[in-house]
Amino acid sequence: MSRPVTVNIPHQLGKTEARRRIDEGFGRMRSQITGGLGRMLTCQERWEGDRLHFEAGTLGQKVTGRLDVAEDAVRIEVDLPEILAGLAERIAGKLKNEGQKLLK
Repeated sequence: MSRPVTVNIPHQLGKTEARRRIDEGFGRMRSQITGGLGRMLTCQERWEGDRLHFEAGTLGQKVTGRLDVAEDAVRIEVDLPEILAGLAERIAGKLKNEGQKLLK
């Protein structure tokens, strides 16, 4: 059973610029994460309007999530597998920190 984690990140960029920065940032993160791990780690993302769906998996564990871009905020929802549920608060903090970096 998965456990959802939700983080809201306010911004003053407007929807178009926030989405552009997120799109670029996800591309960089995917390259960094999968670079040395080859086929051990998979990462996928796709946009539907202003919602980014993403998925990452390794060693039989999968993390899925959604990122909604609004004019003044970004909402990130991540579904953690049970094995990571105990780390939900730490992961939420990391999501907020990394999300803020994407928007800078």
